[in-house]
Amino acid sequence: MQRVRVGLTGLAFVFLLVMLATAFLRMAGGSEATGNATLAPTNSTAPSEPLAQLGVVPGNPQQADPAPAAKPGPAPSSVPAQ
Repeated sequence: MQRVRVGLTGLAFVFLLVMLATAFLRMAGGSEATGNATLAPTNSTAPSEPLAQLGVVPGNPQQADPAPAAKPGPAPSSVPAQ
C-alpha cells in the first residue's frame, strides 16, 4: 500500500510541476506567439477560385432530360380470394 501512495504522490508532484511550468512559460512568452503570426509570408498570387481554374464545378450537374417518375399502380388486395 505504501508503494501505491508514493507512486500517486510522485505522479501528483510531476503533474503540478508541469502545470506550473506551463503557466510560467505562457506568461513569459505570450507576446511572442502573436508576433510570429505577422511574420508569416502571404501568397498574394493565390487564385480566388481554384475550383474554377481546374474546371471543377461544385454540386451535382444539371440533367437535361430527367427520367419520368414511376406512376403508382393499383394497390394490391389484402383480402384473400375465396
